[in-house]
Amino acid sequence: MKVDLRINGINRSAEVEPRKTLLDVLRENFLLNGTHAGCEHGVCGACTVLVDGEAVYSCLMLASEMGDAEITTIEGLSRDGELDVVPDALADAGGVQCGFCTPGMVLSAKALLSENPHPTEEEIRIALSGNLCRCTGYTRIVDAVMAAATSRTPSRIDCVLFASPT
Repeated sequence: MKVDLRINGINRSAEVEPRKTLLDVLRENFLLNGTHAGCEHGVCGACTVLVDGEAVYSCLMLASEMGDAEITTIEGLSRDGELDVVPDALADAGGVQCGFCTPGMVLSAKALLSENPHPTEEEIRIALSGNLCRCTGYTRIVDAVMAAATSRTPSRIDCVLFASPT
């Protein structure tokens, strides 16, 4: 079947099987490999994307059910070579190690900050609770989100930190 999706502000179309998840279509049809395939059961959060601004697990969503939704992947957070404040703050705070959970963490944090620009530490921890990280221990990630909440101008950093392996 044909699906028409709006991804990172761009209208895209693809022929897909009706059972294809949004995760699979993003990665396989549109080569947006920043959305990571982890558990594929909605447990780890590595596949988190924004659908109409809400953080969702793309492994649990069917691409055919996206309709007119605006989908934002990690690739959609860079504008004109400038990173969004959230990944920038993660790099500055040392909240990135292996990087596998980073796209999901960033998008979950972005959704939180869009809804609540000045969250408490507890609110940040709750918002990130659906994203598992095996490397950092979360403290620096929470610190980064708190810093992003107070910062509105990202500094320039090397975007290679957020390049995704295929």
